[in-house]
Amino acid sequence: MVSVKKRDPWLALSGLTAARIALGRAGGSVRTETLLDFRLAHARAKDAVELPFDADALASNLQAAGIETFRLETRANDRHSFLLRPDWGRSLREDSRAKLESQRAVWGRRDLCIVVSDGLSALAAERQVVPLLSVLLPALVAAKMTLYPVFLAPFARVKLGDEIGAVLGARHSLILLGERPGLSSPDSLGAYLTFQPNVSCTDADRNCVSNIRAEGLPCEEAARSLAALLGESARLGTSGVALKLEA
Repeated sequence: MVSVKKRDPWLALSGLTAARIALGRAGGSVRTETLLDFRLAHARAKDAVELPFDADALASNLQAAGIETFRLETRANDRHSFLLRPDWGRSLREDSRAKLESQRAVWGRRDLCIVVSDGLSALAAERQVVPLLSVLLPALVAAKMTLYPVFLAPFARVKLGDEIGAVLGARHSLILLGERPGLSSPDSLGAYLTFQPNVSCTDADRNCVSNIRAEGLPCEEAARSLAALLGESARLGTSGVALKLEA
């Protein structure tokens, strides 16, 4: 009797997602191909966390796109301290804070401050920030929002946007930074929006647009979502759990 090998129906689904499905097995273990693919993905995620952030190159690329920038520094002086002391990435160095305070009178009070950082993936900032802002900023200008220069702050955590926004008296803060890499997404950017930012804000006061990358939420779509969220936030005077944007 000749046996007929049935085609695994999961194989068709595995072509539609980067998730690890239809992996198969070799005896009681995963297949060699599966193991090697996992190790490669893990190495890419680790590299994304440890990759140095070239803030000067990003500033040049933003300026080439007609976007003004302003450099700030957090209390974390290097990648090692940033990873070991998350609190240092949540606040500015004293000299950076003083520099920001001195500029406040020059700029005046504006609607939105945008902060860019490497966070946990410099690769995300390198790949996604310029195309995202190239779409988002013209939309905000068309909506008559007033903007500060884009602040570049290496080694930052999400909460840094609260301090910068509070020092400036900005109506909104928006921080863009690399998300913790997944095993299939080493270059994913996150965007966190806060209305009336201040140091007492919590995650409940923020809205997040995540997985910004070509294989996730493309930059153009993310820019439209952020522009819509900012518009609704300004109209309703709130952000976070009180602000929901219909799909």
